[in-house]
Amino acid sequence: MAGPMDHLNSSDKMITSASGAAAPSFDHPLEMLHACHGKILRQCDTLKKLTGHLARQGCDEAAQQAAQGILRYFDSAARLHHQDEELDLFPALRASAHADKTQLDALLERLLSEHVVMMSAWDELRVVLLRLADGVYAPLPETLVERFIGSHVTHIAIEETDLLPLASQLLNTRQMMQLGRSMAE
Repeated sequence: MAGPMDHLNSSDKMITSASGAAAPSFDHPLEMLHACHGKILRQCDTLKKLTGHLARQGCDEAAQQAAQGILRYFDSAARLHHQDEELDLFPALRASAHADKTQLDALLERLLSEHVVMMSAWDELRVVLLRLADGVYAPLPETLVERFIGSHVTHIAIEETDLLPLASQLLNTRQMMQLGRSMAE
């Protein structure tokens, strides 16, 4: 039987993927980053659904729970994801002897600047979500939601098409193991 918020919340299980396969581990750090991208996009989908739900149902229990879930994810896992990239992956790529430094630096600087934009949008959005999570109705500004979701969609597309394949090419087994250990810490 479907629950009252099934239309809002998406699965956020860390143990298995949607296909039922085992989730990536720190032994496969690039796969972990890829899996996190999927979770971020699912949370963005929940946020988009929340906007419509608020207009129809107000700040009911389902809306509160959805806001709490989005807050929990972006305050923890999403922040750690960015840290894993900024503190572990990006320096490993910069240290790679086989990298085209000019092209790599341009890509990493773009991704870093996008992290700043995404965090700024999150800081604004978080204020509204905190109110909703507490059961206080607050409209989610459509332009803010679109900016937040759009920045994530664009950023993830670049990481999936450019960053992760490049990392897979440039980083050797030892570097991948070190990356996984650093991410686990």
